[in-house]
Amino acid sequence: MSSAPTWQRGVLTLLRWLEKFRYIKFGIVGASGTVVNLLVLHLGHVYLFTAIEPVGSKPYASLALAITIATLNNFTWNRLWTWSDRVKDQALAAHTDPLHPAPAQLGRELGKYAAASGFGSALQYGLTLLLSGSLDYRLANVIAIVIASVSNFLANDKWTFKRRS
Repeated sequence: MSSAPTWQRGVLTLLRWLEKFRYIKFGIVGASGTVVNLLVLHLGHVYLFTAIEPVGSKPYASLALAITIATLNNFTWNRLWTWSDRVKDQALAAHTDPLHPAPAQLGRELGKYAAASGFGSALQYGLTLLLSGSLDYRLANVIAIVIASVSNFLANDKWTFKRRS
């Protein structure tokens, strides 16, 4: 049995240390959501919705789909990782399994997450469309995501996954 190379042990040590900082975890999840968002935005704009939004026009439908899919991605990973301690505490208090919540409970959490992220999503949508008039739509989208991420973190930390006393 061989041990992991030094660089892998270093990466694992760094990841364990970073896990202590919720906003960094949120940022890592957000980065994965940004990749999902950009991929869906590009595929939608270039392939899926070409009949209703030709390349070169504003990506209305593609952007809406990209935000929706990225929100589902981010909800899943934020629930399982960023706020997993609070999800577990709430499940223990309710005598439920945090990894297998009742569909109604999961639906409530997703609803709260979507509502909490709604302002950020609207801000992202509006800023992307505004900035895409003078920038490439992908760059405009990344800038808008960064700006909206702060409001998303605060809303989800204080409401969706709030600390229970």
